[in-house]
Amino acid sequence: MGEYIKHRKRFFIHFFTWMFFISAISTQIFVERGSFPSDFLMRVSVKIVTFYVNYLFFVPLLLFRKKFILFLASIAVLLSINFIFDFYVLNRPDFLPLDTDKIPKSLPVLFSSMFIIVSTSIRIYEEWRKNDETKREIEASQNLSELEALKSQLSPHFLFNSLNSIYSLTRKKSNDAPEAVITLSELMRYMLYQADDEFVLLQQELDYIQNYIKLQRLRIAQNENVKINIHGTVSSQKVRPLLFISFIENAFKYGTDYKGNTDIKIEIKVQGDHLHFLCENIIGENTTDKENSGIGLKNTRDRLELLYPERHTLRITEKDRKFTINLSLKLD
Repeated sequence: MGEYIKHRKRFFIHFFTWMFFISAISTQIFVERGSFPSDFLMRVSVKIVTFYVNYLFFVPLLLFRKKFILFLASIAVLLSINFIFDFYVLNRPDFLPLDTDKIPKSLPVLFSSMFIIVSTSIRIYEEWRKNDETKREIEASQNLSELEALKSQLSPHFLFNSLNSIYSLTRKKSNDAPEAVITLSELMRYMLYQADDEFVLLQQELDYIQNYIKLQRLRIAQNENVKINIHGTVSSQKVRPLLFISFIENAFKYGTDYKGNTDIKIEIKVQGDHLHFLCENIIGENTTDKENSGIGLKNTRDRLELLYPERHTLRITEKDRKFTINLSLKLD
C-alpha cells in the first residue's frame, strides 16, 4: 500500500507539472502570435517522450549500472532523433508556419538537452532519496534486531539458566565448566561489541551461533538430538549480523516434547557466495508466547526483505508436527 501511494503521488506531481509547463508555454506563444502553431502539441509530445525515455530507461538501466559509454551513446541517439523531428519531420508548411532559416540549428538541440538534463537530475535525486530511506530503514531494522537479541540473551531467565548450568558443572568439578564460562563471555562480547556493525565476517556469525547452541545444550537434559552441521569453505564472506538467531531461538523454545526430548537439526552449507540455512525442530508442548515468536519470525522475514532484496528465498513450513525453515541467500 505504501508503494502504491508513492507511485500515485509521483504520477500526480508529474501530471500537474507538465500541465503547468504546457499552459505557461502555450500562453506565452498565444500572447506573442495570437494563435498556436499547428505542430505545437506534436513538438511537446516529442519532448515529453524524450524526457520519459531517459527517465524510465536510460538513467536506471544504463547510468545507475555504470554503463556510461552506452548511456552517452543512447543520449546522442535520442538527441539526433529530436533533431530529425524538429528539422525534417515537423519543418513543413503545414506544420511550421515560421521561417525556420532564422532559427539556429543548435536551439532545438539545446532545448531537447534541457529535458534530458532535467529528467536525469530528477531521477538521480529520487534514487538518492530512495537509498537514503532504505539506509535509515536498515539501521532501524538492525537496531530492532539487536534489541530483540539483547533482550533475549541478557534476560534474567537466559542468564539464570546459563549460570545455573555452569554452577552445576562446577559442583560436579566438570572439565566443561571453564569452557562454559568462556562461551558465555564470548556470546556476550559479540552481542555488545560486534552485533552493531553493518557487516560481520560469516565465520564470526557462525561462531556466535555455535556458542549459543553450546549454552542451550547445557540446560537440556536430553540433548543428543540437538545437532548442528556446517559444510563448505568459509573464508572472507560477510553477512549481516544476527540474521539467523531468531530461527534458532524459536527452535529451542518449541523443540522439546512432553517427554522432555529435544529434537533440533541445524544445517548450514556455504558454497562460494551462496549460503543455505536449514533449521528443523519438533513442535513440542510449549505453546506459550507463540504470539511473540510469530512477531520475531515476521521481523526476521521483513529484515531479510530489506537487507537482501531479490537475493534470498525463505520457506517456512509446518508439517507432521515438525517446523522447518529453509533460507538461501547470496552473501555480500
